[in-house]
Amino acid sequence: MVRLTPELIEDSFQYINPVREYELCLRGYKIGLIENLGATLNQFDTIDFSDNEIRRLDGFPLMTKIKTLLFNNNKIQFVGQNLNECLPNIESLTLINNNIEELTEIDNLSSLKSLKYLTLLRNPVAALKHYRLYTIYRIPSLRVLDFKRIREKEREEAKKLYKGKKLKKSEVPRTFIPGEQLDKLSLNQAGGDSAQKQQKADRVQPSKEDIDAIRLAISQAKSIEEIEQLNAMLRSGIIPSHLKQKVTGNSAKTNESMVEDE
Repeated sequence: MVRLTPELIEDSFQYINPVREYELCLRGYKIGLIENLGATLNQFDTIDFSDNEIRRLDGFPLMTKIKTLLFNNNKIQFVGQNLNECLPNIESLTLINNNIEELTEIDNLSSLKSLKYLTLLRNPVAALKHYRLYTIYRIPSLRVLDFKRIREKEREEAKKLYKGKKLKKSEVPRTFIPGEQLDKLSLNQAGGDSAQKQQKADRVQPSKEDIDAIRLAISQAKSIEEIEQLNAMLRSGIIPSHLKQKVTGNSAKTNESMVEDE
């Protein structure tokens, strides 16, 4: 694994992204630990940590300017407590393809009072019963979860299901003990790494249909927030089916009009 040093931060790609935010790109360095972010001098709106080896979401200094963090394709299993003290203004957090397993980790994300967009696709926790409703209830500031807008009906259903109730925690302690999980992970490292390599090998470039879907969505976007979500979709490679259906529907209409003209 590579250490996140001040030198690495200084030498990494920095640019204005499509939504006009100042972004630091730390993708693909095999970073294992979040550290030394004070070297950013709190000047970035977005930091991309995708395709690394990070296991724990913590280690941030006070970063008042950060609005977006991307952690696609890491190994994050634990979420640190009191993240709001370090990231008071974060609005978007993308954690696609990580190892978050317990709903109790979502409790720690609930401290982020400004969080509007959260993506946990391809995490074990996303397969749990009532995962979506529990997340909506615990993080009331959310507007979009896993690229799907949260409806008022879902909020009401989540309140009915969880208001006045406490989540039953596993008997296994979830407190992070240095080295405890690393020992377990090291036993499966060879198998896990090979599986991850296979997953990467299986990934394909976005299809023409995917590209057309994003282009159509961008042309119809009515706010900066929608454009930001589309930007996150492009980074993750996940294009929701409803966007593809729009393209299919438009193509069908075009074909019908051509037939009528003939």
